[in-house]
Amino acid sequence: MKRLATPLHPGHPAVARAGLAGLAAWLALLAAFPAQADAVRMPSRPLPRYAQECAACHMAYPPGLLPAASWQRILRGLDQHYGTDASLDPAAVQQIDVWLQANAGTSRRVAAESADGPPQDRITRSAWFERKHRRVAAEVWQRASVKSRANCQACHGGAERGDFEDDAVRIPK
Repeated sequence: MKRLATPLHPGHPAVARAGLAGLAAWLALLAAFPAQADAVRMPSRPLPRYAQECAACHMAYPPGLLPAASWQRILRGLDQHYGTDASLDPAAVQQIDVWLQANAGTSRRVAAESADGPPQDRITRSAWFERKHRRVAAEVWQRASVKSRANCQACHGGAERGDFEDDAVRIPK
């Protein structure tokens, strides 16, 4: 007796089509997942004190860009914060430290750094930053509209929100 391929039978064309469609949907989901898992977003509840104190001089960087140990060292050295005295009162430092530790980077990009974090605890010296910006010509960093490698907002309009998507980069003239 000849066996019929019913919709419940694995050999039926409808099952094969559904399997391919399901596989395609699964692959699309997997392709999107690493980008989301490695994304660095500003926490949904940013600490106002962090934004107030840090953004007074530079962008309030999303805490996920550095590991917890780097943030601790930065806060301990505010009196010599990359050549500037950025000292804060102990209560402010404590409040910011607790928030930074809770939101510090744990993603693959941060974990790829040494246990001590990037050199000099600089985001711009991290391995992932170097890799992502390897094609940016040296002269771009010198433009008046860019000023330095630390001025993320010059090219990344959503930098304060932690949006560093490649498709949204606009390098100014």
